[in-house]
Parts: sequence; C-alpha cells; structure tokens
Amino acid sequence: MAKKGPKRPTRDEFELEELGERLVEAKQEGTELLLTIWAAEEQVRGVITTLDSRTKKVHVEYMGSVTKVPFLDIMKIESPY
Repeated sequence: MAKKGPKRPTRDEFELEELGERLVEAKQEGTELLLTIWAAEEQVRGVITTLDSRTKKVHVEYMGSVTKVPFLDIMKIESPY
C-alpha cells in the first residue's frame, strides 16, 4: 500500500475568495508576484497571464517562460520587492 504524503492544508471559503481576488487584481494590473506553492521547493515568480477556470490553474509568466500552478496549491502571495 502506497503511503500518502502530507495533505495540503485546508482553507475556508473566505481565504480562497480573498486569494482569488488578489490574483484577479494582480492580473488586471500586470503586477509581478511571488507565489508560495504547497509542496514546492521554490517560490514561483512572475506576472499572471491567465486564470483558467476550466483547469483551475493560474498561468504565471516570468522571463518568457510560463508556469501553470493549481489554484488550490497557492499558499501565499507576496510582492517580490
């Protein structure tokens, strides 16, 4: 039997809604962000290019490369400066 790793921390609706609003605002303004991703070694930095409601992924572009991050894996949003 495979052993499962630590579970992603659960957040309430309010926290997720606030996170979503910050992402939408950053996308509209073209703001560069630093995202802390659950179970990821490094933070993801860049500008949000797409909020894909179908796949529930956030597309973050930095220096020409796009990283697609599952919305629920985003733990924290910061300014890189």
